[in-house]
Amino acid sequence: MATDNQSKVLGVVVFARHGDRQGFYQDPETYTASSTVITPLGETQEFALGSLLRSLYLNASAPTYIQGVANSDSLFQPNQVVVRADAGGEGGVIFDSAVALTQGLWPVTPRASTQLANGTNVTSPLGGYQYVPIESVEPNQDVSLEGFTSCNTFDDHTEAFYASPAFQQKASEAAQFFEDLKPYMDGRPVTLQNMWNIFDYMNVQSIHNATFANTLPAGYLERARDLANWHEYNVFSDSSVSGIGNIAFRTMLPSVLTSVQRIANASDPLKLHYSAIAYKPFLSLFNMTGVVADGALPPTIVNYAASVVLEIHQPASATEPVLRFTFKNGTDDAAFRTYPMRFAGWDGSADTDVPLSTFVRAFEPAAVNTTLQWCNVCGQTQARGCAALLSGATVRVDKFGGDISPVGAGFLGAGLTIAVLGAALGVLLFLGLLTFGKGKRAPSKGRFGKRDHVELQSATNSITKEAV
Repeated sequence: MATDNQSKVLGVVVFARHGDRQGFYQDPETYTASSTVITPLGETQEFALGSLLRSLYLNASAPTYIQGVANSDSLFQPNQVVVRADAGGEGGVIFDSAVALTQGLWPVTPRASTQLANGTNVTSPLGGYQYVPIESVEPNQDVSLEGFTSCNTFDDHTEAFYASPAFQQKASEAAQFFEDLKPYMDGRPVTLQNMWNIFDYMNVQSIHNATFANTLPAGYLERARDLANWHEYNVFSDSSVSGIGNIAFRTMLPSVLTSVQRIANASDPLKLHYSAIAYKPFLSLFNMTGVVADGALPPTIVNYAASVVLEIHQPASATEPVLRFTFKNGTDDAAFRTYPMRFAGWDGSADTDVPLSTFVRAFEPAAVNTTLQWCNVCGQTQARGCAALLSGATVRVDKFGGDISPVGAGFLGAGLTIAVLGAALGVLLFLGLLTFGKGKRAPSKGRFGKRDHVELQSATNSITKEAV
């Protein structure tokens, strides 16, 4: 398969999983997650990834140097970079990973200094720390990096997978392994449905608990990983590019498609777009782009600090920019490797570089571009401002900024709800049907239905949980 080795890199779109963290739990039906924290190992992994990206794309002597970007001898230029981090599931782990990665990309430098009027030179703290702006993407306000939570049709997709003959067959085949595994699970449910939590517990303990690592029989962690890979890929993939199983990456597509087009536009300063995410969007991305089709890249849960880089190249022999898919699976891989994509309109057999217009044309129809569209796709009527949006509010959300951002759409939805309630209360007061006094309120006896969600806010992050 051919690649143009004489092409110049115009810019990159980077996706990176967070680094090593402590254990956490996620609901196997809704994927609502608990909070956890990053470890020093995780911070080191992300810093190393950032340093590698710096050597590849900011080093002016590297063959993959991004043309026109502020190189490694220069200070960080905010107009050339966009950094976004999922601030939902797993608490601050993903955001903290983004901080560590950007420290590697733009490390401390004595150039981060200024001279005052009196002649004094002042260097930024920590020997010249470069402060890189990171957008914290709260899932209750912006669906783009965590479109699968609170998504009813995705929950239906997951339940259908659990009820499928293939799932039942796999559970039967693993039954004896599950029995053998129970003594090591500290009372956790050992079922195929709970396979992600089983594997994650084993993986975290194997890294951080010497007693567990030395006691667990040989081959158990590998068998659990294989089952978790099968489980998660089937949950976060679909037979159709626009299928609900791919929702984890479909909500990311608007910013991705806009970013690759901005990078290809010579008049736009954007050179690097980086999204810090969990493992789930990677599985949907692999499925949608067909990079797992030939088996060279297996459909598995990516390791900590794994990264996909979409390189936008300008070929020496063509006028249209092309896109190249590269992947590095955390510390398992020493370097990024190029993989061919296969999707409708492109088979990848002859060339790993896809014309940009072909890529955009293939994936635009699958993109979930607005909060209102997400409400409809997910069959959600309450959470994330859907109640107000579905009642008639019209909100335009551009693919990458515009009249109103997804965050703004969330606030607007909440504001409209408050306004409607306020108007209703005013009418009741006017008609004398409602009064305010010091009498006790009778407790509500209503319950939330299976399809309703409650938005829970904490001091550290925002998580959407189903009411039970």
